[in-house]
Amino acid sequence: MKILILGAGQVGGTLAENLANEANDITVIDSDGARLRELGDRLDIRTVEGSGSYPEVLRQAGAEDAEMLIAVTSSDETNMVACQVASILFNTPTKISRVRASAYLASKELFGDRGFPVDALISPEYLVTRNITRLIEYPGALQILEFSNGLARLVAIRATEGGPLVGHELSYLRTHMPRIDTRIAAIFRKDRPIIPQGNTVIEDGDEIFFIAATDHVRQVMSELQPLTKPYKRVFICGGGNIGHRLAQTLEGRYQVKVLERNHERCITLSDSLKHTVVLEGNGADKDILLEENIENTDVFCAVTNDDEANIMASLLAKRLGARKVLTLINNPDYVDLIQGGDIDVAISPQQTTIGSLLTHVRRGDIVNAYSLRRGAAEAIEVIAHGDHRSSKVVGRRLDEVTLPAGTTIGAIVRHNEVLIAHDHLRIQPDDHVILFLVDKTRIRDVERLFAVGLTFF
Repeated sequence: MKILILGAGQVGGTLAENLANEANDITVIDSDGARLRELGDRLDIRTVEGSGSYPEVLRQAGAEDAEMLIAVTSSDETNMVACQVASILFNTPTKISRVRASAYLASKELFGDRGFPVDALISPEYLVTRNITRLIEYPGALQILEFSNGLARLVAIRATEGGPLVGHELSYLRTHMPRIDTRIAAIFRKDRPIIPQGNTVIEDGDEIFFIAATDHVRQVMSELQPLTKPYKRVFICGGGNIGHRLAQTLEGRYQVKVLERNHERCITLSDSLKHTVVLEGNGADKDILLEENIENTDVFCAVTNDDEANIMASLLAKRLGARKVLTLINNPDYVDLIQGGDIDVAISPQQTTIGSLLTHVRRGDIVNAYSLRRGAAEAIEVIAHGDHRSSKVVGRRLDEVTLPAGTTIGAIVRHNEVLIAHDHLRIQPDDHVILFLVDKTRIRDVERLFAVGLTFF
């Protein structure tokens, strides 16, 4: 697929790296020549220096025959105008724009048939807020992903001594919870993937990915680590776009405090938040944290735009007694360094955003795609089409489907019912099939597996 990416920042660069490794024809446009040279030296891509919203720059980048334009510059206006230019002058089939300002997102008429011709809007602040909210709703989880409009969820959790399943074979789970059906999609032990079998023994410290109907998620989590009490008190460090949106989302259900160092921003937050306590100060100030009873805080969320400030505030909060610490990290090189120690979960806006973008880039009828484990693994939801003659999967039992190495079918959603994957289950037309790929380089093999043959037409 020929794809133009506008913006060579963290999101654009990481996206280019993901897609270039999958044999796509990628061109990155940016006004920062040094950043483009660094990307061009490292990746097999083409680069064009200039403003992505200028017609001549788009033409030079090959917009006349591009299949997709992904605008992820730091300027909402540049992204929106670029989509407009690509539509009017080049008739680009698919246009995706990152838009951060809530003032634009609030106006539904601004996009679509009568507005900017954007086929898909990506809002990093919204995606990150949703991600953090799920982690707060499910104490103990490392990552939570939704499929089929929330009917099924894929959950990453750290197996901890004291969980009933820890030290036992996976087959014990069915005996211990006969009325709850779930599927362990993958196990990562010391960063090495393990394809689960019935005789696989869960060890303390394993990172487990399981799929279950949403109603069953909490019961399965309780098998893998001691039951965690629901969170009540949330402390947010940083009152920017993400901190503000997060407080708005949580303040009706939790006791929320927001700490912001900018005086004018504190006034704005106080005016717009109804049930949140707004504090002025620095998140790395020990006295402020102690004064606000940080030792009684269930979740401390550091969400400023400064990675170092987030890390220092999080480490201090944890040492002072905060129960769980979630830290926003923009630099992907930091994520592996800090997660799993004093910082419980490191949240990468880039990986969260890229997961949303992958849904639109993948071939076939893929309705959800998520990037996992810093881009090494992937989870997708694909709709099965065709019949037993035109499809390699429809009409076949799961044990008759030849999956690429390292790929697991976790569940099938059929007519709003979640069916956990078992060998005897047959795939039917229009089933939503949820797959986990330990090795995301196998994604093309999965796409070909679900492709419909010519006899279907």
